[in-house]
Amino acid sequence: MNKTEQFLACIDELAGKPIPEKVMKRAKESLLDYLAVSAAGAVYLSDKLEKYMEFASPESGDFMAVGTGNKLVLKEAVFLNGLCGHALDFDDGTNAGIIHLGSPIFSLLLPLAEKYDIKVDDLLRAAVIGYETSFTMAISIQPGHKAMGYHATGTCGILGAVIAASYMLGFTEEERRNAMASACVAASGMLLVLDDGSELKPYNVAKTALLALTALQLGKSGFKGHPDPLYSSRGYLKMMTGRNDIELKPLQYNGTYAIEKTYTKPYAACRYCHPAIEAAISMRNEYGIKPEDVEKINVSTYSLAVKGHDHIEIPVSASAKMSIPYGVAVGVIYGKAGLNEYKDETLALSEVKELTRKVSVSEDQGMSDRFPGTQEACVQINAGGKQYSKTVDFPKGEPENPMGTQEFSERYTDLMLYGCRSREQADRIYDSVMNKDISVSELTGMIGKEI
Repeated sequence: MNKTEQFLACIDELAGKPIPEKVMKRAKESLLDYLAVSAAGAVYLSDKLEKYMEFASPESGDFMAVGTGNKLVLKEAVFLNGLCGHALDFDDGTNAGIIHLGSPIFSLLLPLAEKYDIKVDDLLRAAVIGYETSFTMAISIQPGHKAMGYHATGTCGILGAVIAASYMLGFTEEERRNAMASACVAASGMLLVLDDGSELKPYNVAKTALLALTALQLGKSGFKGHPDPLYSSRGYLKMMTGRNDIELKPLQYNGTYAIEKTYTKPYAACRYCHPAIEAAISMRNEYGIKPEDVEKINVSTYSLAVKGHDHIEIPVSASAKMSIPYGVAVGVIYGKAGLNEYKDETLALSEVKELTRKVSVSEDQGMSDRFPGTQEACVQINAGGKQYSKTVDFPKGEPENPMGTQEFSERYTDLMLYGCRSREQADRIYDSVMNKDISVSELTGMIGKEI
């Protein structure tokens, strides 16, 4: 048995175990988070989606593109799910793996579950195994993988999506192995999508979900892959790290399922920005800091949160979501950093531009050494002749500082309302996922709303 086969055997062993109730509850929250973020993401992308539909002329079909509310052919539904699911950079993920876990997996599973009339709970059990696969791969190759310019949401996300779908659809061991091999060939994702006003970050998720679908189709069709696609001298791990000595971490790393390790974002920005945003908002509220009194703001944080996140010139919303200075500025001005604070209209305000330019970001070596055990930022604000300081180590939404049930529910509802769904519709979907045994087709039927 080669090392890829050993890894797949470990996944199979885990997949055969009953999933604890608390893990299933977290999986339900992850699905609700995905649905709400996708609905809001479609509205955020509405102008571009309209042009896409006009140019691409996607065929009508039987499968829901969740955010748009349109029924399309399978491949279009999978692709647009991914695009909308990551459009706002508001979807779940983990700092340890530097990866968004849910969006590639649910973007693929939902249309496939419609096609094969699968229950929501069966989809969620498969998703839990998919999360475990993506996360294990990511933590085994990070942070060197990111340093090479790769986006793990794409490169590792495809493996988790394929494995999840293979279990949901009852693939044989051989079919799963061949689908995995195809996924290793297709794996891609570049971090250049974050730079210089690029708006292509959601495309990494969209194409990952679509490539995962094609890898499944090849595996099911009997196309044989390399017997050891992960560990071969020209295989996945060598390609993603440049090294031949990578050993995968164990599943259920540190004793919990990967899906239990995910964060839920309270702020509509890259997770690296959250500790600083939270510290700024906290000081604003505690000390009554007014933006017009601010002389300068210094942010100290871990190294990975500096490069690519310290820019003060913000050409588009996608750039704002990656900028600590911008997030801190709107946090001080508005006391929040939600969807409205990242609209183009807000970016254009002179008050926001002026305060953003007063924020500087630098590395704290101690914080770098402690990451990802903690995700720290220290914010110092000089205002009105006084200096204020606050450090945040676990921003809201981390497993160590989770949202309460009410906080999660309110965030979900706000996203659904932003996504042009009614409160009644949002409540019905929430209750159905959390409390009822329904099919995925019934669920997607509740969310339909054309934009």
